[in-house]
Amino acid sequence: MEFGKTMSESWKTMAPGQKFVASYSGGKDSTLALYHALKMGQAAGLIAMLEEHGQRSRSHAMPLEIIHAQAQALGLPILLASASWQSYEAEFLKMLSEARQLGAEVLINGDLDMPEHGCWHEKVAAQAGLQLCMPLWQRPHLEVIQEFIQLGFQTMLVTVNLKLGMTAADLGRIMTLDYVDELLRRGIDPCGEGGEFHTTVLDGPLFKKPIPVRQGEILYHGDYTFLTLELEHH
Repeated sequence: MEFGKTMSESWKTMAPGQKFVASYSGGKDSTLALYHALKMGQAAGLIAMLEEHGQRSRSHAMPLEIIHAQAQALGLPILLASASWQSYEAEFLKMLSEARQLGAEVLINGDLDMPEHGCWHEKVAAQAGLQLCMPLWQRPHLEVIQEFIQLGFQTMLVTVNLKLGMTAADLGRIMTLDYVDELLRRGIDPCGEGGEFHTTVLDGPLFKKPIPVRQGEILYHGDYTFLTLELEHH
């Protein structure tokens, strides 16, 4: 940490031109964090965790072909690892050491509300010999989502928690400023930081081309409802 900087300031930035690897779920926060990281340094690539069968992303249940399409549209290589919750940390650390071999010095993460002490990403980054940078950390949630939309990113809701004020009718909605206002009226965090929803980014200023998707069936699992998406092949 640089002398005279608080922990929070040092976590939000990195040295100009440093090489980084970005933890990438395909959702709005990790995409906006990547956007800010690219203004500060150079991307060595992305990393993403898959569920144990390796068919879908761990966090947002996105199929592999959409994850690959996002990385391709971003023009960045992506490292993937399949893991159960038990093996998650070990697999994540393996990917971080691979990223170091690609020249990464910093791990980028899109979290907003990580605790200053006992932060999991800080622990694993340190174990892998990387610095941690979280460009969105401690920023006001409304400011973050408004910036994301105003920059021209397009993201779709793909997972909702029915216990937290969301409904299946929210699936497939595109994040707009009007929809943010609607979520606020409903008493829902517009960034979904309480686990209310997850999104998948389909287009924006970092994307060479939009990701064409077809909406499939809606799946129910406990309190959660998922919208299945498929890559549309033209």
